[in-house]
Amino acid sequence: MAEAKFLAFDLGAESGRGVLGFFDGRTLRLEDVHRFPNGPVRILGSMHWDALRLFGEMKEALRLAVHRYGAEIEGIGVDTWGVDFGLIGRGDVLLGNPYHYRDKRTDGMMEEAFRRMPREEIFEHTGIQFMKLNTVYQLLAMVVQKSPLLEIAETLLMMPDLFHFWFTGCKVSEFTEATTSQFYDPRAGGWSKPLCEQLGLPYSILPEITKPGTVIGELLPSVAQETGAGAVPVIAPASHDTGSAVAAVPAQTGDYAYISSGTWSLMGIEAREPIINSRSLALNFTNEGGVCGTFRFLKNIMGLWLVQECRRTWARAGEDLSYSDLADQAASAKPFGFLIEPDHSAFLSPGDMPAEIRRFCRQTGQPEPESKGEIIRCSLESLALKYRWTVESLEQILGKRLSVIHLVGGGTQNRLLSQFTADATGRPAVAGPIEATAIGNILMQALARGYVSSLSQAREVVRNSFEVITYEPRNTAAWDEAYGRYLNIREKAEVF
Repeated sequence: MAEAKFLAFDLGAESGRGVLGFFDGRTLRLEDVHRFPNGPVRILGSMHWDALRLFGEMKEALRLAVHRYGAEIEGIGVDTWGVDFGLIGRGDVLLGNPYHYRDKRTDGMMEEAFRRMPREEIFEHTGIQFMKLNTVYQLLAMVVQKSPLLEIAETLLMMPDLFHFWFTGCKVSEFTEATTSQFYDPRAGGWSKPLCEQLGLPYSILPEITKPGTVIGELLPSVAQETGAGAVPVIAPASHDTGSAVAAVPAQTGDYAYISSGTWSLMGIEAREPIINSRSLALNFTNEGGVCGTFRFLKNIMGLWLVQECRRTWARAGEDLSYSDLADQAASAKPFGFLIEPDHSAFLSPGDMPAEIRRFCRQTGQPEPESKGEIIRCSLESLALKYRWTVESLEQILGKRLSVIHLVGGGTQNRLLSQFTADATGRPAVAGPIEATAIGNILMQALARGYVSSLSQAREVVRNSFEVITYEPRNTAAWDEAYGRYLNIREKAEVF
């Protein structure tokens, strides 16, 4: 068959891009069309996303794709991070700038939610991990603060849904993204009206939910004219970027755990049904939507945000080091000198991350890391040990061993962390593909247009098209000793 072309818009916390996929029926190849920066914009003490600029960058990517490769594009689709949203009012206007999930407006909102509805009951309705950045606490903050926007809002659209709306004029919520809100009920298969009513959230603004791999509509004539594109179908992939990344895991058997590695590390397994019980609640796991009738049972882990924020801190001080430079310095640092709990609340907000890491070490009775190599090695080793805790917790819940770790996403370029993952977990770590999110986005578009028939065929395409690197465990005895220290430090961290 002639190559079919699909355009994926893949937006992450640091950057976005338009990626064109060329599919010949067996293999997929990718071409970057346009890359652009992303990040929070601070306005009067609050953190927001620059949604209009991001949409402008996506239109530029579409224009460039048409200019370079022709207008015969089979589909376009958007994936982004989870939980954040925009509000649409009368006349289809965007009401205010969408907030960034690290904004402090959600401080205290989990506690407020639990006053209105017990924690156990919220989990029973949603099966979602408790994090103060979840949509439910963002929306509750607006309720508590009596935001006037809620009085005039007609529709809540999660970030990828907002961009799909601007491309098509159609207001829908894609399933994998909707589940990150913590007011979607996976058992009932829709928004949880009882939860919204008990928390005082405006249920009426929640739109219809659509499955990944659904054609939302055609490109609006105004956008088609501006970009030179034709009546291109706009397709909902797994619009949550992790959902797209997991769709591209090149696994052939079911005894694996995955880590979608980037700013966040999302570690878990695929399940046919949500796993909502006392054990998953106690361990704070989450049930997010997947593709082709699956759920992603996983834990959100702080990820390479620790390294990214250290790098930004040093850059502001005039030392602009590459990630490669930092990895080299970490590789040369002494092993296991310092450990942290990556998911401690001290590390969630932007700021002086090296100082926060030192403070954590001091407060848990450890010496403080001084050099950049020590700080980065501490971050990476601690992440790998958190992966071990997570995979062992998964095994306890599932009652079976997970024999291999599949690493996908941009974080796989950090070879030191990939090796640490194998070492800490005592399991082979299969790293790749790097471009998993864009690949999964494109393959779900291909499924919607009939070029791919199933998830297993999509994963066969991944195996046919992209190389992976397997890291075997090394020096496991030293990691076993460090894991004991890590567990002790986790306990100490709970008191501050």
